[in-house]
Amino acid sequence: MKKIKPKYFILDVDGVITNGQMIYDKYGKKFKIFGQDDHDSLKIIKNYLKIYFVSGDKIGFKISKKRVEDMGFQIKYLPVKIREKWLDKHFGLKNCIYMGDGIFDHLIMKKTYYSIAPKGTLEHVKRSADYVTKSKPAERAVAEAVIHILKKIYGISFSKMSNYKI
Repeated sequence: MKKIKPKYFILDVDGVITNGQMIYDKYGKKFKIFGQDDHDSLKIIKNYLKIYFVSGDKIGFKISKKRVEDMGFQIKYLPVKIREKWLDKHFGLKNCIYMGDGIFDHLIMKKTYYSIAPKGTLEHVKRSADYVTKSKPAERAVAEAVIHILKKIYGISFSKMSNYKI
């Protein structure tokens, strides 16, 4: 792996920490499904990387914002059209590990330090990712990605960690 370590872990919300489904009633979007263990794993890796979330879901952004802030992290509404340029300007894509599943995320993944896609992502996005999880979104895909990052980039075996901070 590269000698210089990344500084940021940027995660898209929908289809990564949620299952990506849009749950509507007759009044509009009401709910999103978030998974288990993802938060605990992010509490561990935040000792190595700054964690940021992005979402292009304008209608469901308040739901995502509530969950991400409950976990203690920051989130930014970034439509797909401006996401790549904004991330590069504010973080430098080469300083980022990016986890996404969207139809246009492959454009960002090709330019980052390292990229991860969850299981079920479109084929062209998977081909652009450095790693594809075996777990589905909202079913511990982020936790799996964190364990992978710790081992691949930091040489840390999660199963042998005895004094990690959460």
